[in-house]
Amino acid sequence: MAGNTNRRGAVRKDGTKKGMVVGSGGQRRRALEGRGPTPPAEMRKGHPAQRRAASAAKHAAKSGDRGRPAAGKRRHDDDAPETVLGRNPVVECLRAGVPATALHVALGANADERISEAVQLAADAGIAILEVQRNDLDRIAGGALHQGVALQVPPYEYAHPDDLLEAAGDGAGPALIAALDGVTDPRNLGAVVRSVSAFGGHGVIVPQRRTASMTAVAWRASAGTAARLRVARATNLTRTLREYATAGLMIAGLDAEGSVSLDEFDLATDPLVLVIGSEGKGLSRLVRQTCDVTVSIPMAGPVESLNASVAAGVVLAEVARRRRAAR
Repeated sequence: MAGNTNRRGAVRKDGTKKGMVVGSGGQRRRALEGRGPTPPAEMRKGHPAQRRAASAAKHAAKSGDRGRPAAGKRRHDDDAPETVLGRNPVVECLRAGVPATALHVALGANADERISEAVQLAADAGIAILEVQRNDLDRIAGGALHQGVALQVPPYEYAHPDDLLEAAGDGAGPALIAALDGVTDPRNLGAVVRSVSAFGGHGVIVPQRRTASMTAVAWRASAGTAARLRVARATNLTRTLREYATAGLMIAGLDAEGSVSLDEFDLATDPLVLVIGSEGKGLSRLVRQTCDVTVSIPMAGPVESLNASVAAGVVLAEVARRRRAAR
């Protein structure tokens, strides 16, 4: 190009028809590198999606530092302490005798009869009562609504399945144990614990995975009977049921398509393990194969099945009635 020959650094490329030029035109060692593909929205600074992702990450980090779950979510670690939030849930847990370790009450909270009752119940049970700043209680709650009060509940101490056999051996009547197969609602677990205790049972077995655990919700549903009846955790429910069968117990599974009706099944004298399936799928395949018999509850109306805890209560009541009649 005209005029470039006198400029400092001007060169002419061999084999080109162009005149003198300055610089490499981006073709040499110092050429500019490409910026690559456009990053996703979550990684583009200033994008709304990036701001939302950053806020979520910050909130998750804070929840993790406190060692407590975010609002409305359970911990994956069932052996970790649990925090019950809200005035009504806290009072209900204290009424049910949940073995709490501390009651947190926010300074300056508008006290009503529920907080007064919670403080009184905690004091009567020897539970530590701590007055904390509201922002400290916010941190404990992990952003969830707490209404100025929180109850800390320690992890439940499960028994070993062999402990239930020992308890049954020490009793006057034949063994009566309930086993839950995939029941995921802790309210059903608590209700089954309550029914087993009410009708003279010796304990409840739950699998270690994919099942409800003894949380504060389960304690509340048991109406305090969980303090008197042992709940055992089985690493492998099928193997535990086989060991019980070897020990002389009959394994009976509740099933809507059971091989025998409850009216025809003899429950009076045999040591019994009553297996209750999940709320939706019923008994799993391996557990069903392990059962000596499957029992159905006769229905008079157009209802196909009952809730897991309701079905367990019906059968347990019938077992207790027949055993009383056989004495």
